[in-house]
Amino acid sequence: MRLIVWTAPALAALALAGCAPTLKSEFAGASSGAPVPVAGYDWHLNEDAEEASLSYGMAETDDVPLDLSCRPGTGALQILQTVAEGHPKVIALESGGDTETYPAQAEPSAMHDGLDLTAVARTTDPVFLRFRKLGWLATYGPDYRTPLAAQHGSAPQIDRFFTLCG
Repeated sequence: MRLIVWTAPALAALALAGCAPTLKSEFAGASSGAPVPVAGYDWHLNEDAEEASLSYGMAETDDVPLDLSCRPGTGALQILQTVAEGHPKVIALESGGDTETYPAQAEPSAMHDGLDLTAVARTTDPVFLRFRKLGWLATYGPDYRTPLAAQHGSAPQIDRFFTLCG
């Protein structure tokens, strides 16, 4: 008889718990919402004593929609993004919910149709701290959002770049 007395309240509590709303942590869905890497595209690190660059694109091609570069140890970044004519003169980036919009200089692209936008940033900007942690960055504009996700195993290149830039 005691088993029935304890079992009924326990079952009722379980049933009610299933109806209760659940609370999610601010970062609970960050990894599940991460973009999927695009075949052939990745982050590529180039470094020498005077400059380091981290470029997203296809290896050994001019298809590089976003490039980050720095002088080692400065903490300052230069961002280069190729965009279509008429694009606002800003570079807008997002990673895991952190966003930054950088005023940019525009000039005709020597390699592509459209414009090359350049802007300055800091390695400590929240969007880059999140990018370093998550391994993906997205560019966005008035009518697009383009995720730039690292392939499996290339996260160390991203970390190395930010370590070099300091």
